[in-house]
Amino acid sequence: MIVFELCCAKAHRFEAWFKDGAAFELQAEAGEIACPECGDSQIVKAPMAPRLNSARGDALEVKGAARAMRGLLGELRRAVEANCDYVGERFSEEARKIHYGETEPRAIYGEATPEQAGDLADEGIAITSIPWIRRDD
Repeated sequence: MIVFELCCAKAHRFEAWFKDGAAFELQAEAGEIACPECGDSQIVKAPMAPRLNSARGDALEVKGAARAMRGLLGELRRAVEANCDYVGERFSEEARKIHYGETEPRAIYGEATPEQAGDLADEGIAITSIPWIRRDD
């Protein structure tokens, strides 16, 4: 895993974790990374200082942090599944209905392509992408 400091076209800076540099490149080219502040998907790496593991203790600390992050993501998934309606591939349609008052407001989750997510953001519909880990991870 690697963390990059990223920047959107509006100069908002944020961090994100990736499997490796190639994973970042693929996701950025596909428009799958969005600024958490404005939703912009034109993302580039921002200059940052490298973090070097200077001792075995640092590597163990990173592994512990990764384990804790997986635990938190698992808790997040359980909370979303317990408190939100799963709408699957109808996510964009249902988000629009809620936004435009065509149906009762409720928390939903499901799937959307990067293009669909961009269209929702262009319409002013606030959504977020959650790193969805497998239950057995």
